[in-house]
Amino acid sequence: MTDQLIPTRRAFPADDPIFALNAEAQARKVAGESVLNATVGALLDDSGQLVVLDSVMDLWRDLTAMEVAPYAPIAGDPAFLKTLVRRHWPHLDTAGAACATPGGSGALALSLRNFLEPGQSLLTTAPFWGPYATLATENGKGLVTAPWPGTGAPLDAAAWDAALRALMQSQGRVLLWLNDPCHNPTGRSLSSADRAVLLGLLRAASALGPITLLLDFAYLDYTREPEAVAAALHDYSVLGAEGRVLVGASLSLSKSMTLYGARCGALAFPWCDDPALQAALTQSCRGTWSNCAKAPQALLLRLAQDGKAQERLAAEHRHWSEVLAARARALDAALESEGMEALHWQGGFFVTVPAMEPEVTCGRLKAEGVFTVPLPEGLRVGLCGMKAAEAPRFAQALRRVLAVH
Repeated sequence: MTDQLIPTRRAFPADDPIFALNAEAQARKVAGESVLNATVGALLDDSGQLVVLDSVMDLWRDLTAMEVAPYAPIAGDPAFLKTLVRRHWPHLDTAGAACATPGGSGALALSLRNFLEPGQSLLTTAPFWGPYATLATENGKGLVTAPWPGTGAPLDAAAWDAALRALMQSQGRVLLWLNDPCHNPTGRSLSSADRAVLLGLLRAASALGPITLLLDFAYLDYTREPEAVAAALHDYSVLGAEGRVLVGASLSLSKSMTLYGARCGALAFPWCDDPALQAALTQSCRGTWSNCAKAPQALLLRLAQDGKAQERLAAEHRHWSEVLAARARALDAALESEGMEALHWQGGFFVTVPAMEPEVTCGRLKAEGVFTVPLPEGLRVGLCGMKAAEAPRFAQALRRVLAVH
């Protein structure tokens, strides 16, 4: 053990748990085993190759030296920020208070630094994307949850109201990370009725103290219900325009543009132009990464000016949404054929299979060459990496290991 490392930094796992599971699956496959790897968090085709959108790569190759090499402004190119916000809310004329970030994770991290005091806790859903907890810990914050609706079940309004009021009582403010629509890891979005209930609770709780709602938009381009996604964006826009709740968004090019390695996104509050908020975001950027990469910002601006490229990108998003939907249908059919419940995917890269003792179940599946990610509520299954033809094997293995309990 390195003596210079302070005691509180000495007990971490060697790798991120999800990446460690993926590495183990890949190593066993290289060794000649038949492996079903449902841990992957990036979109793969049916041959197991990373999907890279041709429309985006063509724009990338056309970037000039001056669109790649210079520093971008510390808070990001204002035109980039406005363009990225307008991909989600085309009627807006401004990005509001906003800054470029290294992907969606950077946006989440900045929200922790600016809307919670050290030792306070953020609120999110259960289940949630595992790195939420890592981000909270690394920024000296806690994490509490309220339940995501089960399949066919309504939002537990009482639980959400209790969580909001408890945080208001203990710390006088609330930061809510809400990954809706296309929730990771369930693949289900809030219904319009459930969303209305939750937004009503936020409006009521805002009378007790400041509330920041940060929408984590990672997967909106991959959905079987684009009209429902548009309706959700409208609902959040209405709440933001009211001004009672500070509504912002974590925006990313990682999944939408298959630019995972470019590490580009934004934290934007489109309905707030407070100079103090903008200054705080800019200061946070300067104190962490200083500037984000210029190239992906330039690429988005090129895309906004190229109607044919936009049409190609939209067609690619439709195609891969259909692929994900086909995989989800195959998995539901396989689960039902084995006497288990369907999962009813609506969007995103993942679904969550309910399971008692998820860690034990995950371990038993690994023994059968099937890799998933354990969560407190069950097993996260990456539809983004599991082809439809693998669904029967997954369901049969799951039935066998669950029968052992």
